[in-house]
Amino acid sequence: MTRAVLSLGSNLGDRLAQLRQAVAGFAAELELASPVYETAPWGGVPQDDFLNAVIIVRSAELDAWDWLRRGQELEQAAGRVREVHWGPRTLDVDVVAVFDTSTAAVLSEHPDLLLPHPGAAERNTVLRPWLDIEPDAVLPGRGRVDELLAGLGEDGMRRRDDLSLLEPV
Repeated sequence: MTRAVLSLGSNLGDRLAQLRQAVAGFAAELELASPVYETAPWGGVPQDDFLNAVIIVRSAELDAWDWLRRGQELEQAAGRVREVHWGPRTLDVDVVAVFDTSTAAVLSEHPDLLLPHPGAAERNTVLRPWLDIEPDAVLPGRGRVDELLAGLGEDGMRRRDDLSLLEPV
């Protein structure tokens, strides 16, 4: 059994449709879905604003590597091309943190799967949506998400209550 925190982002094409496609790809394991935020681009590359969100997924069968593979498959299905580091993307799925059955953090120093995600503590685009759905969240090795977010602030973010990750029924 694992429980994973996944960050979703898109700034090319139909951004909301790309995020919804990712959520649909995890539908069987979906536990929680955050509100959607419109955010300024990060990393210094000129580009359009992102839509960002966080989902929490759970599975008795999947491990951290499975979450990574599933995210990469969804990125490929969305036409993700990795040409510019921190550049525009149709879909970005990051594995932020993974917890095992005892709620202990799964740690990884493998270059293809660093856990917890090394940049998560510096990204309000991850912390704010995560905090919305898990008020007591802790980023392993870094601390409480609310405290990390307080240190960063929320400049460049706008909650989009007019948008939902879940398809309307």
